[in-house]
Parts: sequence; structure tokens; C-alpha cells
Amino acid sequence: MEEKKLDLNSIIGFVLIFGILIWIMYQNKPSEAQIAAEKAKKELVATQKAKKAIQAAVAPVAVVAGDSTQLVQLQKTLGGFAYSATLPSAKEEVTTIENEKVILKIANKGGYIVEATLKNLEKFKKGSGQLVELIKDNNANLNIQLQTNDNRTLNTKDLYFEPTITKVGADQILSMKLKAGANEFLEYKYILKPNDYMVGFDLRSQGLNKVLNTSKPLDLEWSMKTYRNEKSVSYEDRYTDIRYEYEDGKDNSTGLGKDTEDTPIKVSYIAFKQHFFSSILLTDKPFETSKLHSTKLVNDETIDTVFTKQLKANVPLAFSNGEIDYKMSWYFGPSDYKTLKQYDKNLEKIIPLGWGIFGWINKFIFIPLFGFLSSTLGLSLGIAIIIFTILIKVAMSPITFKSFLSQAKMKVLRPEITELGEKFKKDPMKKQQETMKLYNKAGVNPMAGCIPALIQLPFMYASFQFFPSAYELRQKGFLWADDLSSFDAVVKLPFHIPLYGDHISLFPVLASIAIFFYMKMTSGDQQMAAPQQEGMPDMAKMMKYMIYISPIMMLFFFNSYGAGLSLYNFISNLITIGIMLVIKRYFIDSDKIHAQIQENKLKEPKKQSKFQQKLQEVMEQAEAEKAKKAKK
Repeated sequence: MEEKKLDLNSIIGFVLIFGILIWIMYQNKPSEAQIAAEKAKKELVATQKAKKAIQAAVAPVAVVAGDSTQLVQLQKTLGGFAYSATLPSAKEEVTTIENEKVILKIANKGGYIVEATLKNLEKFKKGSGQLVELIKDNNANLNIQLQTNDNRTLNTKDLYFEPTITKVGADQILSMKLKAGANEFLEYKYILKPNDYMVGFDLRSQGLNKVLNTSKPLDLEWSMKTYRNEKSVSYEDRYTDIRYEYEDGKDNSTGLGKDTEDTPIKVSYIAFKQHFFSSILLTDKPFETSKLHSTKLVNDETIDTVFTKQLKANVPLAFSNGEIDYKMSWYFGPSDYKTLKQYDKNLEKIIPLGWGIFGWINKFIFIPLFGFLSSTLGLSLGIAIIIFTILIKVAMSPITFKSFLSQAKMKVLRPEITELGEKFKKDPMKKQQETMKLYNKAGVNPMAGCIPALIQLPFMYASFQFFPSAYELRQKGFLWADDLSSFDAVVKLPFHIPLYGDHISLFPVLASIAIFFYMKMTSGDQQMAAPQQEGMPDMAKMMKYMIYISPIMMLFFFNSYGAGLSLYNFISNLITIGIMLVIKRYFIDSDKIHAQIQENKLKEPKKQSKFQQKLQEVMEQAEAEKAKKAKK
């Protein structure tokens, strides 16, 4: 048999194949950058594996029930609550309950509400298509710190609850149980009724007295970063804070500062109040103590446009016979006076209507009257504001009349007062005494013009509280304003003006023009009515400045305020100008007033009032002291 030999062609073929393989290997050799990237990738994978291993050692892990080996491992970190991590519910899942008003999503992990959406209520503006979401994307948290008998500190937000949903009639009941055994658990029970913003929230424990350290109360922490829901983030931030009510019915708030804190006792509810929406925790058993904290998140309204404030509340949950048992409720809904009042739990007190007389005017005059016009009569909100303003100004017209009448009397007396000023130029005390005698003889009270103005002042301040808090104005349009609860921008500026904004609102412009003409018309009479007193500021000069300063201040102050308040001020000033013209033309006759004053002078002088007597005594004492010093 002939032996096979390699011929020249075979040798050449092998060489070529070998060369091609070498060339391919060389071409596919990774660059230094690719080698570094691959190395970094391997290191990242190794780091992630290590991180997962660490998390597995400290966090709950879902395992198959009955696996004793893994249960022992879990007990090393979770103690008695390791049982909860062995249940099928130990998953990142949520349970949804909803009615005609709200949609609530409750997570297995932590057992608390992770989403709260208000149906049929849009944020920013009408037609935005974005529903108001008070809770979403981890902006809110509810946690109870658990101290166990084996010296562990656990947080409910990290543990898994077992959900069970049932219905009793039309009510939906969701039970979330954090289990330490088959019959030992901490339960959050949510009860949602039809067509209601209020959610029942029962918090209780069963059989945990052997697991938890019951010598100290549990620490409940509720926190929320409040989302912006309105057009102006700075305006919404101004009305966002924590409000609460004491057991005795008195209410208070943490205030509107940049970083505020309060520690009230015996609190029956805590409200995270935003401008037009609120999240409220109520309890039938008052919290013995509480720690409330508010942090402002809007430092630059051109940048900080998502959140308004960070709100936190810490309250103790006291044990009773070794167990926790609290009947509480959540409210997620509008900050609407009428809606809150119907719950009969004093929740309407979270609406800032002003203190003392200002709050009384709003509660007993403004709210009922405006509600009658807008709800009972069914008027559009813009028309309701105009009629509301007319009624208030007409009701105040007798006071306005007295004010103008007093100015007219003082104007008639001015020549005589000026004459006294010249006569006793070197003796200011004597001049004051003679002037008071003239007032008394003529039957003129120099304070009569001030008193009506002081009476009208509470109504003006009450309006500053009422309109920004009127939920019914939200997203209701009038003329060019598409939302009477927000600014009515007609021009968008390409820049931002400090203290003014990046837009021009028209109603504040109209209100500023109206107040300018009102002050222009009245300043002359006021100057004539109030002669310059020696040693006192020149009021005439001050009024000249105020004619221009007041409208400018209103223009800047109201540019980012709600259009409803600016509309009220515009109509109010127009009506005041009209009433003033009518009174001057038809009711005040300078000649008749002068004749009446001259007639009064012939009569027996009226007995001085206590105020006038006291003022006279003070003047006489000052004159006596002056005389003593002159003798020395």
C-alpha cells in the first residue's frame, strides 16, 4: 500500500489557513477601553451581588411557608415578625379601593396608602387632564417604630402586611395585618364608604404583648412632601402648613415660616393643609403629645415648581392592657369650608378665615351671603362677587356717609382753626385747648371721621382672608380670568420681576386705577378737614405721596393673588367712588353745614365727653408743668 505524503499544495493551504486564523484573532483582539469596560462591568455585577446579600440579611424576604431553615435565618433579623415574610403576601403589590370621590392604593410593604387620587378634580387648570394626586411616587410615608422584647428596632414601612378585602353593605373594608404568628398581628383597617372623602382607619394589635416592649408607647411618624396643584407655586405655598385642634376645641398651626416646629398636647386631629386640598389624620382618642415640623421647599419659584413643603408629624401610640387600639380616620379631599363642616368634627377650622372679629365676619356674614348668591340663587361666581360687593358696600354706606359728613364739618371749620393757629402760634398748648373748645361749641367731633373708617377696617381685612380661602372659586372663570382663585394673567413676560412675577394680571391693574382715583378725589377733602398741627407730620404732603404709593403697592401685591380678590377690590373702590359722589351732590351742603355750626355756637356748649375731659386734663397738667419750668 502506497504511503500518503503531503504535497506542496497541501502545505501551502495549511499555511494560508493558519495565517487567516492569526489575522482574525488579531483583528478581534479587544482594545484597552473595551478591556476596562468589561472589567468595570464585572466589578459592578460583583458589587450588586454583595449589596443584595447585605439587603437580604436585614430586610424581609418572601420565602415558602414552612421552610424552617429560612425562617430561622429571618428570625435573626426580624425576630417574631419573621413570620410575615414567609407569607405569600410578602410581595411588592398594592390593593386598590375606590368610590365616587377617591382612589386609594395601599401597599403590602408598609401597609400604608401609597397613592391617593381625587376623582373629577384636575390640577393646575380646568381641562388639564391631570387629576389631583395628593399621594404618589413615595411623597408620603406612614411608619410605626416597633421596639421588641428581644431589643430589636423594626419599622413597619419595611415589613410586609397581609391584605384581606371584604364588603359590608356598600362599605369596602381592607384589613392589612403585619403578622407575628397566625393570631398575633398589628392591623391597619381601612373602611371606605360610598361617595365620601373620609376613610375609616382602625389601628389595633392582637397578641403582640409577648412580642413588643409595651413599657413605652409606639412612635408613629407621618410625613408628606406636598405636591403643587395650582398655577402659582408661591401662592399655593403661602397657604400650606400643618394645622391641628386641641382636645378642648381650640385650633392652631405651625405657621408659614421657612422652618417651623410645634409640640402641642392632647391633639384630636392633624391636618397637612395645602391651599385647596388637605390630608388629615383624626383620632377619637387624642394624642397625648405630638411633634410637628414644616419645612419650606419653595425658595425660588422659577426653579422649585413641583413641591411646596415637607410636613412631618410624630405622635405616640399608647398601649392599653398590653395592646394598641385606636379608632382613627383619614381625610383626603378639598379644603372646602362646607365640605369639612358637614363632618361635624371642627375640620372647617383649618380654613384660615382670620382670628377674632375677622373670623366672625367671614363665618356669619361673608360665607352665608356668598353661599346664598352662588349656590341658592345659582349665579356665576363672577356675578356673585360683584353683587356680594355691592351689598356689602351699600350696607356700609351709612358709616361712609358719617365719615364724609365729619370731613365736611371739619372743612367748614378750617378757617377758624387756622385763625386760632395764627393767634396762638407761640403757645401750642393754648392753641390745642382753644381748638377743642371750638369743636365742642360747634358740636363737631374731630374723631367722628376716624371711627367709621375703623369700623370698615375689619370688613376689609376679612375679605383678604375670605377670597383666597374660597374653594368654590377654584377653576371658575369670569370674563378673561379662567380661574378666579388664581391670577388672571393677560400678558406673559419673557422675564421675571422680583416681588411681581413673570406676568401681568388685569384685575389688579383695574383695582389700582380705581384706588388711585378714589384717593385723588378724597385727598383734597381730607387735607382741608385736617389742618396742620404743630409738631405733627405734614399730612397733606404724606397724602400726596400715598396717592401714588398705594396703587403701586396694590399692583405688586395682588399680581399673583387670586383674581376673585382683585375683582372684589376693583368693584369695591368703584362703588365707594359712586357713593361718595352721590353723598357729596345730594346729601352734603356746605352752606347748610356752616349755618348749622353757627347755630350750634349760640347754644349752650355740650357737656364734654369723658375722652374730651381727659384730654383737657392732660393739656392743663402739661401747661402747669410748662409754667413751673418757666419759673425755674
